[in-house]
Amino acid sequence: MLLKEKLESTGYTLFRWRSFLPLLTIILFLIVMRDFSYPRGKHYLALLWESGCFVVSLFGLAIRVFTVGCVPKGTSGRTTGEPRASVLNTTGMYSVIRHPLYTGNFFIWLGVSMFPRSLFFTIAIILLFFLYYERIILAEEKILHEKFGNTFVEWTNRTPILFPGFRNWQKAALPFSLKTVLKRECSTFFAIIAVFTCLEIGGDLFYLGRLQFDPVWVFIFSTGLCTYVILRTLKKMGFLDVEGR
Repeated sequence: MLLKEKLESTGYTLFRWRSFLPLLTIILFLIVMRDFSYPRGKHYLALLWESGCFVVSLFGLAIRVFTVGCVPKGTSGRTTGEPRASVLNTTGMYSVIRHPLYTGNFFIWLGVSMFPRSLFFTIAIILLFFLYYERIILAEEKILHEKFGNTFVEWTNRTPILFPGFRNWQKAALPFSLKTVLKRECSTFFAIIAVFTCLEIGGDLFYLGRLQFDPVWVFIFSTGLCTYVILRTLKKMGFLDVEGR
């Protein structure tokens, strides 16, 4: 098997398991968090750093929000089967970057990886991210090429893979839909909050040797959980459905 074919085959596997395989990084986090400490021994400095990391991840979520809010039904989904798309998205975020959702994921992971304040760990996560998604992208683009042919080739010739080329911007074909965003991204929103809350509790446990629940993160987690439950309920009841989305 040619190397490119091998990478594409691996990409299909990673695509099917992409929602679960990142959980393997928990082991790496447990190792690096053993040496967690407050900057200069000050808890308020730790909160400032954590807030900065949280903002970086929220920036990644924002990229996903602006992407998902303008896509038609059958694209940019969370399917874990074979990559598929009913149409080729080439406007909106897809006019400046070919994989905006993965770019959003990059910033989400970057913010999380910065939490332990270990440069080596952050670099390791970045490398793992690119190795991981490189193969997924190869598999996805092979499917898109086979389905959309020259249209896909022309789009790839003018559109960067992961880092945006803003001069190519084209207005999204569909208007932004908040309902679609709330329906599709409520899980990502809560996952970010849950991960940061766990890291905060874990960091305090390793540093102080006891459980400590910071009021700021308790409030953020509680608010996020309530919001998530409400959105999931509305989603199941069909209140967030939008025709053609």
